[in-house]
Amino acid sequence: MSVKALVRKIHDYLFEIPPQGRMRVPARLFIDERALRELTEQSSQEWNALEQLKNVATLPGIQKAAMAMADIHPGYGFPIGGVAAFDPKEGVISVAGVGFDINCGVRCLRTTLFRKDLEGKEEQLADTMYQVIPAGLGSTGELKLNTKEIDRVLREGAHYAVSLGYGREDDLTYIEETGRLPDADPSVVSNTAKQRQLAQVGTLGSGNHYVEVQVVDQIYDAEAAEAYGLELGQIVIMLHTGSRALGHQIGTDYLPFLDKATKKYGIEVPDRELVCAPIDSPEGRQYYRAVMAGANCAFANRQVLAHLVREAFWKALRVPDTAIETLYEVAHNTVKFEVHEVDGERKRLLVHRKGSTRAFGPGRPELPERYRQVGQPVLVGGTMGTASYILRGTEQGMRETFGTALHGAGRAKSRRAAKKAYPADEIVRRLREQGIIVRAHGKASISEEAPGAYKDVDHVVDVMCKAGIVARVARLRPIICLKG
Repeated sequence: MSVKALVRKIHDYLFEIPPQGRMRVPARLFIDERALRELTEQSSQEWNALEQLKNVATLPGIQKAAMAMADIHPGYGFPIGGVAAFDPKEGVISVAGVGFDINCGVRCLRTTLFRKDLEGKEEQLADTMYQVIPAGLGSTGELKLNTKEIDRVLREGAHYAVSLGYGREDDLTYIEETGRLPDADPSVVSNTAKQRQLAQVGTLGSGNHYVEVQVVDQIYDAEAAEAYGLELGQIVIMLHTGSRALGHQIGTDYLPFLDKATKKYGIEVPDRELVCAPIDSPEGRQYYRAVMAGANCAFANRQVLAHLVREAFWKALRVPDTAIETLYEVAHNTVKFEVHEVDGERKRLLVHRKGSTRAFGPGRPELPERYRQVGQPVLVGGTMGTASYILRGTEQGMRETFGTALHGAGRAKSRRAAKKAYPADEIVRRLREQGIIVRAHGKASISEEAPGAYKDVDHVVDVMCKAGIVARVARLRPIICLKG
């Protein structure tokens, strides 16, 4: 039977594959008829995303359902846009559920500037950002660390970067987990991983990573926008990156480690990419501590990059760093212990988010006091030439998706297909005609990340909002985009 034939409609924005075969729970998709049709009409690789979601539903200890957001597309083992939560005693932890770019995420900086303040100065600012912010494959930054200092990065995250003079203490309040995860253990991260990171803290990298200067062009929720400090016409900056080479090396190192654990504990997986270990095993605990260290590296990386953004604005426009504040920072490649309600009971669960964003609703103690009444800011990146969004978490999202939402538009074409379809020079020309300036350290990243390589972000956001998982706060239009 085809996968398409197994899909059942629950309501206009929720579809489900009921448990069958070795599936322990349903596979749920927060999409609409259009998105489902696109998914079924595209290549077998796209269909693989649904097969991957079904496979996740077979893992031991999984709670409620294996879920995917509207930006679902194939990943390694788990689909990107997926979330799965596991019982700590019966469940497993998996490299595929985190991804190789551990704690890839987005920080949004709000400024006291408005669109008129940048008129005629866009090129100057774009050039200065290109010079100040290290980007591109294998890029290195001004911060050169030794192994002892890297260990502090892995333990202390953004807090260590602030102690070195990168950014301010008040930044930390508005970072998920304040930019430091306490269970990190540098001793379980290989020397190879550490050596690869000695000169990469404070670098953007390549691929879909970016720094984007944007303008708030629509406000949907006045109360939440006021809480977030957003106004129409205001200039904000989004930066998107993760743990760079160190995070990738942790994933590479732990795949064979967890492969052995899968066999040792007799865990049957339908796809060898889903190698895992019981959460409460020595192997599971060790991998978890390594991921926490990788996550702290990403927090430190974005903290240094935020400092460099402020430096670029000062050099280009003489804007003081006090005029640029952290609105919020949130990750979309993580695994963390959280408390959620399952069948009327509050339970501590290990939540894997793979290309999906934590989106906590109002009242959660983890949120900064300023945002607690309206819910967590949810940062959704656009596609170089399209809008980005600031959404907010909802109570319904807490109930239905463990407080999880989409992280972007979701890829519609592979990078290889995009490189063939979208010449970089043509993309740059078209974006300039729309008033968007692009600076990139390589043409390949422009082609691979062309707007046409992704799904329609407006539609994807609309689906998630109509499903009640998140609510719109503001739309952001790009002005300058810096790519790796």
